[in-house]
Parts: sequence; structure tokens; C-alpha cells
Amino acid sequence: MTGLRAPIEVVGAGPAGLAAAITAARGGRRVVVHEAGREVGHRFRRDLQGLENWTGDRDALDVLRDAGLTTDFDHAPCLKGVAFDAWDRPHALCSSAPIFYLVERGPGRGSLDRALLDQALCLGVEIRYGSRRQRLDGPGIFACGPRTADAIAAGYHFETGLVDGFWVILDEALAPGGYAYLLVMGGRGTVKSCMFRDFARHRLYVERTVERFRRLVGFDMLEVRFHCGVANFPRPPAARSRRQPIAGEQAGFQDALAGFGMRYAMFSGVMAARSLLDGTDYDASCEQAMKRPIETADVNRAIYDRLGNRGYRWLLRGQAWTGDTRRFLRWLYRPARLRHLLLPWAQRRHPARSRRFA
Repeated sequence: MTGLRAPIEVVGAGPAGLAAAITAARGGRRVVVHEAGREVGHRFRRDLQGLENWTGDRDALDVLRDAGLTTDFDHAPCLKGVAFDAWDRPHALCSSAPIFYLVERGPGRGSLDRALLDQALCLGVEIRYGSRRQRLDGPGIFACGPRTADAIAAGYHFETGLVDGFWVILDEALAPGGYAYLLVMGGRGTVKSCMFRDFARHRLYVERTVERFRRLVGFDMLEVRFHCGVANFPRPPAARSRRQPIAGEQAGFQDALAGFGMRYAMFSGVMAARSLLDGTDYDASCEQAMKRPIETADVNRAIYDRLGNRGYRWLLRGQAWTGDTRRFLRWLYRPARLRHLLLPWAQRRHPARSRRFA
């Protein structure tokens, strides 16, 4: 009977869309993915990003495996790093378990996007490149990624002789409302300013970021390529308001504090596909699994917006005092009564995000 049913269509071949396609195909359904670009991961160009490992009790890779998703992509566990405050003072970042995993984004071999694509193809998923869909007539999932820019990460990709690692700078002069970072894995690097405002001057912030990291860390940059990506924290069209569920960043499943979203994206894609396979309530599943952590991230973002450089320094000292950065981040992202009481204040500061689960 499987062959008589209409295929499940997925709009978007990012992590959320491919996770949904893989889950639906594993459930015995024919799946067609519509991707507007000419290849998966086309907007990332070998960008190095972090797959966060602190919002859940279990390791992120174990969560992916249990969901039936591949982990056959290049990744580097990050247990130690350095964060600098605005006064160039270093603060150690360390944990007994990975704080996050460095992964590559883009169409190349070893990237997260390519690994998910290969798994989907092996399961018989059909990918239609250059295909745009604004609506679907049958069963399907929308996972189109960011629509606008609430934050941007601008900087360079390059080849380097620097050892693998990660470095962060918290300074409004480099990244307004955000942070600057340097990531290196396997001889390739990404240096960027992740800013939440004043986008028009992003080139200035990027050059300041490169100069500061060169002075503090010292690194070479070969075959340099400029890149700019966006993050979006929208009020999503609720899945119940249309026939098809919406997954990933398009649905607002994104960390509003630091911009991490791959774990949310893939998990939401899996839940969206399961809702079509077995009729579970996608909205209820999302609310149970992600409502409180995302609301907590919204509160954290509102607080972070008010801190300034001295507050950032306090934050770095606080995580150092705990002796375990991952444990500190788990506490920071854990829903708590005080943060819940601050939610109305945070919602007034960011009204578009506040109704995510309304």
C-alpha cells in the first residue's frame, strides 16, 4: 500500500529538511525534497560551525544516532578553548565533555549537509534542485531556513597552519550584541563577527575582529574567502494554522542568545516527519521538547543585550568559577522560575519572538 500513497514533499534541503526526509523515508514513505539552490549547503561554502552540546543531558551525536540520523561527517569535539573579554584578558573554557562539536557546512565531502544528503539518497529520497514551492497540495513539510536577518555572522574562510581549536572575544567594538569567534579544524579556519545589530558596518567589525585575533592568537590566513550568513528568530506560522508542519529556523527553532540552531533544526525535522507518519501532534511535541529552552534563550538574549562589556566579563568569570563551561551553559539555558518571571519583560523587548508558541 505504501506505493499508492502520495509522496511526502519537503521544501528545503538544509539540516531540518533532510532530517525530515530521512525520517519519512525510514518510515517507508516516498519522499521528494524541493531545494531552491543548485546543491545542498550552497550558502555556506565550507563554513565551520558549532553543533551545541549543552541544552540536553545527552551527547548531541548520540541524540542524532538515536533519531536515525547519520553522524558520518567530519567533526571535532571542543573541550578546551579561550575567551577574551574587551580588555584582552583570557578566560579558559573547558569541560570534561564536549562543549560543542566543530562541523563543516556546505556541499563538500565530510560536511554535515553532504552526509545528510548521502543518507537521504541511499534511502531513495528524490532531490529536485532549483525547485521552489510556496505551497504544497499534499502531505509535506516546510523547512526553508531564515527569511530575514536578526543576526549576521560575517568574516572569512581560509586555509591555515594553526592547530585545531576555538577562540571567542566578547566585545561590543567587534560584535555588537554578539561575539567574535575563530574556529580551526583540519587546516581550515573561520573567523567571524556574529553581530545582532548595526549590520551596515559589518565590514568594519570584521576587520577589527581579524586584527584582534591576529594580535591575541596569531594565525595565518591563506586562500581567503569572504562569507556572510544570517540567523533569524521569527514568530513562525504555527504548524496548526496550515496543513503542513514547519521545521527548523523557518519555524523559529533557533537559539536567540548565541544563534546555535542545528540541533533544534534536525530534531524539529524528525518530529515533523513523525507527525505525518503516525499522526502525532507536531505542535504539542515541539512545545514539550523545545518551548521552555527557547523561551529561556529569549530571556538570556534580553539580559545579554543589557549587559555590555562589563557584564560579558562577569559572564566569563562566572563560567570560570564553575570549572566546567558545559555545566555552566547547561545552567544558563535551563528553565528556571526567575527566568520565567522575566519572560514578559523579554517579550516586550523582542515581541516578534515572544509569540513563538502562542
